[in-house]
Amino acid sequence: MDWLSLAATPTFAVMAWISAAETVPGAICTAGAGPLPLGGMVTMYLLMSVFHLPPWLKLASRHLRRPV
Repeated sequence: MDWLSLAATPTFAVMAWISAAETVPGAICTAGAGPLPLGGMVTMYLLMSVFHLPPWLKLASRHLRRPV
């Protein structure tokens, strides 16, 4: 398996977490957005993380099919 393909999902997930943590609570652009700061870069990083998830799912399915 290409180990570089496994690096994308956790990297984008961490970047989404950092972007969400850096969101200023009193900013004008987030007024009325609700309790979760899921706008702009956070959403993009979460989507990129989901789109790069198949290598992890393939690895997990191989692990589950392996006889004990």
